[in-house]
Amino acid sequence: MLDSFWKMPNRRFADGEVVMGRWPGSVLYYEVQVTSYDDVSHLYTVKYKDGTELALKESDIRSQSSFKHRKSQSSSSSPSRRSTSRSRSRSPGRPAKGRRRSSSQSREHKDDKKKTIQETIQETNLALLKPSENNTRRYNGEPDSTERNDTSSIILEQKLKPDLEIERVLEQYSLRSREEEKKKEEIYSEKKIFETIKTIEKASSKTKELEFGGRIGTFMLIFFLPATVFYLLLMCKQDDPSLMNFPPPLPALESLWEARVFGVFLLWFFLQALFSLLPIGKVVEGLPLSNGRKLQYRINGFYAFILTAAAIGTLLYFQFELHYLYDHFMQFAVSAAAFSMVLSIYLYVRSLKAPEEELAPGGNSGYLVYDFFTGHELNPRIGSFDLKYFCELRPGLIGWVVINLAMLLAEMKIHNQSMPSLSMILVNSFQLLYVVDALWNEEAILTTMDITHDGFGFMLAFGDLVWVPFVYSLQAFYLVGHPTVVSWPVAAAITILNFIGYYIFRSANSQKNNFRRNPADPKLAYLKFIPTATGKGLLVTGWWGFVRHPNYLGDIIMALAWSLPCGFNHILPYFYVIYFICLLIHREARDEHHCKQKYGLAWERYCQRVPYRIFPYIY
Repeated sequence: MLDSFWKMPNRRFADGEVVMGRWPGSVLYYEVQVTSYDDVSHLYTVKYKDGTELALKESDIRSQSSFKHRKSQSSSSSPSRRSTSRSRSRSPGRPAKGRRRSSSQSREHKDDKKKTIQETIQETNLALLKPSENNTRRYNGEPDSTERNDTSSIILEQKLKPDLEIERVLEQYSLRSREEEKKKEEIYSEKKIFETIKTIEKASSKTKELEFGGRIGTFMLIFFLPATVFYLLLMCKQDDPSLMNFPPPLPALESLWEARVFGVFLLWFFLQALFSLLPIGKVVEGLPLSNGRKLQYRINGFYAFILTAAAIGTLLYFQFELHYLYDHFMQFAVSAAAFSMVLSIYLYVRSLKAPEEELAPGGNSGYLVYDFFTGHELNPRIGSFDLKYFCELRPGLIGWVVINLAMLLAEMKIHNQSMPSLSMILVNSFQLLYVVDALWNEEAILTTMDITHDGFGFMLAFGDLVWVPFVYSLQAFYLVGHPTVVSWPVAAAITILNFIGYYIFRSANSQKNNFRRNPADPKLAYLKFIPTATGKGLLVTGWWGFVRHPNYLGDIIMALAWSLPCGFNHILPYFYVIYFICLLIHREARDEHHCKQKYGLAWERYCQRVPYRIFPYIY
């Protein structure tokens, strides 16, 4: 996002300043940190201690010094008024006129105290529940809601106990109305209330909910994932890659490792790292971290792809045998797996010295194996070089395209073809489009769960460096040993299917990203949304009103189109589709859980408005 978009000539509070922000719809102020300012809407984005982000007007923000000054004045004058009022009302020697005056003052004091206590209880319900939207607010395309928050009293009863002192004061001064007495509602002390609020705001940084089967599940996945990759590659090498031929013959262990292959892999990794460090491409800021800081990222993935293409073209010009990748494919996979394991160990060891605020919210359980797998540190960096961001799109994703090209050349050499088969052309073209699209829209990855929530550990290191290049290229690897003839009409139908999936995937992501950048854009006026307490909106029209994850739907359609050119003789080339459906369903469940915690009632309304998750009328 352009820096000029956020600049404001006259603004009272600076980014990073700690101030007191009023919770919307209440009279309570909490300590917040200013993260940004929008000179178009004139709203400050502030972050509360529990991580909640809201957009506030300048009138709802006060400096800490002025807030404390007013608080000290009110607290110093309050006792004197109380003591004066009580002494006048209780003095038997004062004349009747004095008693009437003190009685009036006492009633005023009682009304003030009653109002204060009632406002405190009312706003504490709001603070404890932190609803995702005002229940009476109208959102685009929806009527006014009269739905009440029936869970407020339940949560208060669970969180707080009655305070006997306040009960005594209420009985003495008769602050309760008849309606309240009939309902027998309990009013709690301010001390208890604000202690509870303070406890809720101070959220524990430890990971409470373990995913992927917890400690046992992650321990098994560390061995299961590499075994799955090697099994798939061994099956593709067989003349009959049927599931009935399980297990495939295992090669000799010494044949799986070659120092030269490992050297080529290291050269590839560090070449991509060099490309990423070149001072080309724009620099953008990521989303705010827990401490309010924003990391900077250089967006030059597409330039790295162009430089890589030039390097590969030069090698081919000098008659370098690129099908060397096919001949040593298993050895390259072993080298990548070994490197990802070493990298994961390094990441975990260095994370032990990382500050608390730099740890991943999902990988800070305190269990070694679990944190090693999911990633203990959120954004490990060597200077300005972000390891997780680099591995997400560079060596594995660009390597996927290079592997596909190597398979195409290997097919032509092995089968003595002057041109690659139509099936191989379709697979290479579809997947090339996908990779180029990801690199061209590289900035969009900064808002994904991988960057904002998941730490960088074995799960992402192995996935980026091994799983993506060696499993996603399975169709091209399969076609080298098992050529499949595809007619032109069938090829045309598969191409149409792929572009349908790509259109859904790209247009859905574009709608979301454009709306996040500038919701007030006149071009997006047709989009309706549900506002949330975080200041963000949940789209309920366009693709995001069709299903909750239309980008996942487009992804799955494209995955099917990538497998169809391999024919129907074996299920092996369709492993990617089956795996991808399982992956996205699991990812959708994780995303659903995070959104429910983040948006609360607004997310429940969104789910009512958009009932289908990925597949319309099915799931």
